[in-house]
Amino acid sequence: MSLMKLFIDEDSMDQRFIKALRARGVDVITVAEVETISSSDKEQLILATELQRVFYTFNVGDFCQLHSSYIEEQHSHGGIIISSQDYSIGEQMRRVLKLMADKSAEDMINQLVFLSAYPDEI
Repeated sequence: MSLMKLFIDEDSMDQRFIKALRARGVDVITVAEVETISSSDKEQLILATELQRVFYTFNVGDFCQLHSSYIEEQHSHGGIIISSQDYSIGEQMRRVLKLMADKSAEDMINQLVFLSAYPDEI
């Protein structure tokens, strides 16, 4: 079982969040770092899957729909985490760490996970 590696969407790549995750040993890259900001959601998910990373986004509608299409068409993706923009940086980080303690990279394959399922308990 391998640790989850994250690929952060442009809507959720607050540098404070990225730094907080990296400070805790999380392997994170962003769409800005791989220079794919103008790419489509589908292209971003394909790249995340090729890089064996779980895609992290605030974009509920598009990625729920994309996940459903993938499953219907029997395509595979590395996993999608959907977070809320209402969470503070600390809350996002703690929820992500809780999720990562619960699931491996292999567990996330073809999964769509809402970060709300991982309560922020200090």
